[in-house]
Amino acid sequence: MKSSHSPSAVFAAFDEPNLIAHAGLIPVVRLAERCDLPRLVSEKVKLTGAKNGAGTAADAKAMSIVAGMVAGADSIDDLDLLRHGGLPRLFGGIRAPSTLGSFLRAFTWGHVRQLQSATRAFTCTLAAHTGLVPKTDEVAFVDIDSKVKQVYGPAKQGASFGYTKQRGLHFQIVTVKTGTCAPVIVATRLRKGSAGSGKGAASLLREALATVRAMGITAQIIVRADSAYFSHKAVDACRTAGVRFSLAVAVKKTVREAIVSIPEDAWTPIEYASAVWDDEDACWVSDAEIAEIPFTAFTSKRKQFHTTARLIVRRVKRLNPKSVPEGQAELFGVWRHHVIFTDSRFELVQAEPMHREHAVVEQVFADLEDSALGHLPSGKFTANAAWLTLAAAAYNLTRATARLASTFHAKARTGTIRRHLIHVPARIATRARTITLHLPQRWCWEADFTDLWTATGQRLRT
Repeated sequence: MKSSHSPSAVFAAFDEPNLIAHAGLIPVVRLAERCDLPRLVSEKVKLTGAKNGAGTAADAKAMSIVAGMVAGADSIDDLDLLRHGGLPRLFGGIRAPSTLGSFLRAFTWGHVRQLQSATRAFTCTLAAHTGLVPKTDEVAFVDIDSKVKQVYGPAKQGASFGYTKQRGLHFQIVTVKTGTCAPVIVATRLRKGSAGSGKGAASLLREALATVRAMGITAQIIVRADSAYFSHKAVDACRTAGVRFSLAVAVKKTVREAIVSIPEDAWTPIEYASAVWDDEDACWVSDAEIAEIPFTAFTSKRKQFHTTARLIVRRVKRLNPKSVPEGQAELFGVWRHHVIFTDSRFELVQAEPMHREHAVVEQVFADLEDSALGHLPSGKFTANAAWLTLAAAAYNLTRATARLASTFHAKARTGTIRRHLIHVPARIATRARTITLHLPQRWCWEADFTDLWTATGQRLRT
């Protein structure tokens, strides 16, 4: 590929009022309206007493923020992308970034909780309307995890140093997925940077599990988490909600004693990393093995919290014996151990890899940070909490949009969805009181965009 003209023959002018860069926002906003996001925000979020009218038209302002996030905005100033070219001809109620910033700063913690209630109801409606989380799958996985988002200013409320040794704000998310769909965010919470990963996890899990059930999911639910969430409160929240758990466990004294008691012939090689299948012996030749043993956890707590379940252990050959913690037995000098505490009904060879798939939540973090959570843009803590809540709604809306478009896009990265379905340039033309969007010829994803367009009630001109 090369330039076809000399620089002296090519000019640029920003003077076309009928062009837009994000034609995919039309079916996205239509889908959000069909699933009642504006109505839910209007009914539930009551910013009474906000100065300078910051609390008025909460529905229009929330929709402006979500639409901007879907298009890739990662800061308040970026939301100005909604006011380019002919977009104001296609959408009403678009607000300026300064107005949206004032709106976010008007939030108190109570208003954030109102907004979370609205977005939870929106997620349930979105799932019912698009089949975002299939109800026919036998198992649904609820994953909880957290991440410290680095910030660059001591003036940000709540910003402090945690385990990452970086100044930041610490957010938790809970997702739900099945074997046939991508993760969907069902709960979020923003904490100060120094908050422990598992702080407040039990209450957040209760909210998330209630949302999952409200989505109409009747499948067996398994809650997965890393060792930061291994606590009697998290297990109690799971059992109270009638769901099962699969939690990673730190290898401490009582766990080490349980591992030592596992007979050598109880270990089973598994398909892991560089494993090789041996046809003659019909087994995996692997440097990883798994075994299980009954275990009672939380014995230092009140008796009602004592929990007996399965301790599943995966051991992997230790490549660097010098890294063995001081005082550990020879067994721990040869093997590294990864431990799961679970009451799952699945067999050992199924339960262990199922837990490892908890890592999919890292992809959700990557998608969020590739768009709306590129920054936590405000100096006010509650404004950032509201931003996080709306970022989750934008993520779910993007996922639902992709599901209407194609099977491929249903599981694609949100960045891919934006490039293929949202960032579609178009020219606006009017005729006989109708509007036609003229889209690029030979757009590679024309068929998928067409499916999305018609699925949200739009018409094609032939």
